[in-house]
Amino acid sequence: MEILLLILAVGVPIALSGIRVAKEYHRSVVFRMGRVHSTRGPGLYYQIPLIESGTMLDIRTQTVSIEQQETITKDSVTVKVNAVFWYRIADPQDAIVRVADYRQAVYQVAQTTLRNVIGQHALDEVLKERDKINDMVEVIVDQATAPWGVKVEMVEMRDVEIPAVMQRAMAREAEAVREKRARLIKAEAEQESSLKLAEAAQLISQNPAALELRRMQMISEVGAENNTTTIIMLPSEFMHLAKSITETLDSNKKKE
Repeated sequence: MEILLLILAVGVPIALSGIRVAKEYHRSVVFRMGRVHSTRGPGLYYQIPLIESGTMLDIRTQTVSIEQQETITKDSVTVKVNAVFWYRIADPQDAIVRVADYRQAVYQVAQTTLRNVIGQHALDEVLKERDKINDMVEVIVDQATAPWGVKVEMVEMRDVEIPAVMQRAMAREAEAVREKRARLIKAEAEQESSLKLAEAAQLISQNPAALELRRMQMISEVGAENNTTTIIMLPSEFMHLAKSITETLDSNKKKE
């Protein structure tokens, strides 16, 4: 009787110790006598004491920041880049069995791949085509980590720091581009203006009186300025026309 009670006193706690509970986002890779047996969870499951052992894994998406690192672009410009990548465990058994530390392995692959991809692109491409570079890094890292049961979901470059000398050179280049654009716009405006003047000259040449009226308008505009002395030279035909108009008006007054 005492032996039975001893067995129960020792066996029941040991048997109950095998009860496990895994959360919705946890999976347990169970080893039986040193060999992978199964993946268990979520919820309640049983692990045979002294025979089975388990390693709990979080299958939620993990966020990892790649520390800033120096790398050289294709056009030999030294830049400092940091990035963020997101990954999750797709196969818990492979993540435990095929690699000693999947976290460190994924980080090192992402860091090396980012440096290599940037080295294949010029500085302008790194600055303007971030989405393209992010996609390339994501594909390469995902292919490398797939045998480890890890799925890379996204890679995003966060900051690209370039040398101060290169920043000043890019600023001068941007200023030159803006100046070029301004000169082109001014040239186009002058071209349109010359076309309009040519059309106006053609219309005025068909009516000499219109030319004289335009000249008088210009004289009035010049005379509007203070302290301005204007010397007017009028053609004789214009004076004869004005004289005839004056004589006609005087004769009409006399008749009245």
